[in-house]
Amino acid sequence: MLEPTEHITQHADLGPTSWYSVRVDEQHIAARGAWRHTDLPAHAGDLQGLIAFAWRAMDAFYEEDERIVGHAADPYHRIDIRQTSRNLVVNHQGRVIADTKRPLVLYESGFAPRWYVPRSDIDESALTPVKLQTFCPYKGLCSYYSIGDARQAAWSYPDAYPEVRRISNFVSFEPDIVTVRLDGTQLRLEPGQSVVPHGPDRNLDIAEVVPEPTPGGRPAEAATSPLHRRS
Repeated sequence: MLEPTEHITQHADLGPTSWYSVRVDEQHIAARGAWRHTDLPAHAGDLQGLIAFAWRAMDAFYEEDERIVGHAADPYHRIDIRQTSRNLVVNHQGRVIADTKRPLVLYESGFAPRWYVPRSDIDESALTPVKLQTFCPYKGLCSYYSIGDARQAAWSYPDAYPEVRRISNFVSFEPDIVTVRLDGTQLRLEPGQSVVPHGPDRNLDIAEVVPEPTPGGRPAEAATSPLHRRS
């Protein structure tokens, strides 16, 4: 199914890269759907003779019988969720938005802790849903809220993946947009906390995670910006 093309690129670390079209039949051809590094340096010898497939060029990727959405998970990426009795208070323009002594703290590899609040400890009248969704391959589909003039100040995973089900429908608040205090100490956005998609396989589409509409059904609401991860 692999047809060599004349397209060759130069990888900064892995050297020349030859590209292939993937042909299933005359109607199904993925141009530049696969590639191979042809002159690997010694430190990357394990890749010798292997073919990589472009994520977006394929219809789907699977691990065992489960479809992998977004991108393949990093086996060294870890998430731990812990219950705590610390006092988390969220304020905006003098209004208490949330006050809880039972938040969940989410520890994720490479990121500062994120604090999630049960909805019963939130003044939900302060939350205005916005037409934006993003996607995390480790936690699922994320929805956003504005608080007054503070846009996208909070987010929630309404139906988080089973591995992180504990944060489902909890709400987390962005400490650089609204005031978040933990046991009286104001939290700040930590260096490296923001997530920026990178690489051609990370330019995801909401259609990957929102089911296709059924005949006669309503189409899924589209995201208003490219998908990315939210801790």
